[in-house]
Amino acid sequence: MRDTTLVIMAAGIGSRFGGGGVKQLTSFGPSGEIIMDYSIYDAIEAGFNKVVFVIRQSMEKDFREIIGDRIARKIHVEYAFQELEDIPDGFTVPEGREKPWGTGQAILACREVVHEPFAVINADDYYGKDAFRKVHDFLTAEKTSEQSASGKFQFCMAGFILKNTLSEHGGVTRGICRLNEDGELIEILETKDIIKTTDGAAVYAENASLIRLDPDSLVSMNFWGFTPDFMDELATGFRGFLENLHGNEKKAEFLLPTIADRLLKEHRVDITVLPSKDKWFGVTFREDVPVVKKSIQELVDAGAYPRSLFASI
Repeated sequence: MRDTTLVIMAAGIGSRFGGGGVKQLTSFGPSGEIIMDYSIYDAIEAGFNKVVFVIRQSMEKDFREIIGDRIARKIHVEYAFQELEDIPDGFTVPEGREKPWGTGQAILACREVVHEPFAVINADDYYGKDAFRKVHDFLTAEKTSEQSASGKFQFCMAGFILKNTLSEHGGVTRGICRLNEDGELIEILETKDIIKTTDGAAVYAENASLIRLDPDSLVSMNFWGFTPDFMDELATGFRGFLENLHGNEKKAEFLLPTIADRLLKEHRVDITVLPSKDKWFGVTFREDVPVVKKSIQELVDAGAYPRSLFASI
């Protein structure tokens, strides 16, 4: 079995949960588990044998004590640090810039510790078992061991059913996937403020009109599968990104969906979308917290997870 790594992007997790570092992470499981625990549990079951946490260096001590050292008892753990100052030679941090450079830079920060096929997820999203199994199987398939004869990258993305990713408490942004007949990604249409109506439909506003979306369409939730040669592409792309900020130095981000879309338009990648039957959930609004806790409790009651993951991991 080939080695496979799960990269968890967690550098921004302290600020998303109210600051103060990882001690502020919300417990969702019956024994105090956070969402990340369930993702790692599912990844181990699927066959991943290494986890890389992308964090800020200032978080390292607390992160190791609260999460990393516990996980390291079950699976090999590495750390990568996403910092604003981690930019190529010849560039300087723009005056007034406070945050790092986005998800593309987060993965590039792993370049010294990831040398095998790898999956990428957000730290605070629940994806379900099906997505981990499918992405792992793709990454260990023979065709992803190197670029195809055509010279294209061979990547994958877990696709979630739109109606399974909506919040009851407000609008969300989702990447609507457009596929070809082979299930390969043609385009990701970033769509903002999608809301769930009382009849279960998904709609968004455009030019003062409500546009209906197919609730069964597939969307991207930032769960990707990459081969290690992607690191060189990221390094080249990040330099080009920094060279072309053009007055947007304070807020521009080097983002995985944007990078993937560019490679698609350049015909340099095949991205297979792997549909997941599971319901995604995460905390977009404070009101989502009890919904997520209830959802996890239902999964535990149904036997999908032990009552205490800490006893298993």
